[in-house]
Amino acid sequence: MKAAIISLGSKSSQWVADAMTSYFGEVDMIQLKEIEVRMGKGGGVLYQGEPLNNYDCIYVKGSFRYANLLASIANLLEGKVPYMPIAGSAFTVVHNKLLTHLVLQQHNIPMPKTYVSSTTEAAKELLKKVNYPIVMKFPEGTQGKGVMFADSISSASSLLDALGALNQPFIIQEYIETGGSDIRALVVGDKVVAAMRRKAQKEEKRSNIHAGGIGESVQLTRELMNIALDTAKALGADICGVDILESPLGPLVIEANISPGLQGLSQVVPINVADEIAKYMFRKTEEVVLGKKKQDSADVMKEIEIENGNEGQEIITNLQLRGERILLPEIVTKITKFSDRKEYTVKVKKGKLEIEEFNI
Repeated sequence: MKAAIISLGSKSSQWVADAMTSYFGEVDMIQLKEIEVRMGKGGGVLYQGEPLNNYDCIYVKGSFRYANLLASIANLLEGKVPYMPIAGSAFTVVHNKLLTHLVLQQHNIPMPKTYVSSTTEAAKELLKKVNYPIVMKFPEGTQGKGVMFADSISSASSLLDALGALNQPFIIQEYIETGGSDIRALVVGDKVVAAMRRKAQKEEKRSNIHAGGIGESVQLTRELMNIALDTAKALGADICGVDILESPLGPLVIEANISPGLQGLSQVVPINVADEIAKYMFRKTEEVVLGKKKQDSADVMKEIEIENGNEGQEIITNLQLRGERILLPEIVTKITKFSDRKEYTVKVKKGKLEIEEFNI
């Protein structure tokens, strides 16, 4: 199968492309700046002046500055390429913080209180009603760029005057005190494959790694995992970085990134993040192209037994250990239909383990 990454050629993109070569028969790195979109009769996506080759999988990613081009490429390719991890609509939504917050609101995903006003004068009236400090954001921007803080109505008013002079739209959001830290969760498909807690440098409120933040690996709670997964699903992204604040009132999503950098995360987690992304894209592409997942003959026979209702059967098998953790065979998950998005009661004693779905 053939795959391609359309990107600006970042280090993260190169890592993923290199990892994809272990799975796909052919992988091309396509420079976004050399892509041309033509609309109308005979239109399409061109690369270096020629129609884009046919691929089984295309991963489109890039900076918010190219949001319109990215959205055009993804929307024109949708339906023509068997698998694309990012929906065309996601490039319009995620590269605009206002649209992102609207989608989060529609899907009941927790986020800080966010305000939008029609004019600078209306915004100044709003400033009289909010609690300080507050955050003011440009709708477009990543890596902490375009984010400003105001600790009083006077400083907020000054920022409003400057924004008004620049004729820039903006969002007002409540500031959540977390000691300068947040969580970056990387969603790949239906899993959070890695996560880190980012801590801002002294005198800096932005915890983004590109803004000098320091990251450390973190094990997420089930609640945080579900929020990250729900956010990515709502935005139409199989690969998505989700930024979450741990507030006194619970976790709050502040941003999402469909072109997440992997350098900071890769330095603090024990897994190969790029390989997790490549492996997932290969499996999804294979599923679409072949119409089914690969299974060895033993698994096929066991699937038939499950479908025929032969459950409750006894399985003799070895157990694999990863550190101090027990890994059960895949067939166990298929029979029990256990999900990492549910809760279970576990009864243990020496030589015996019982797991049962928890029902309130």
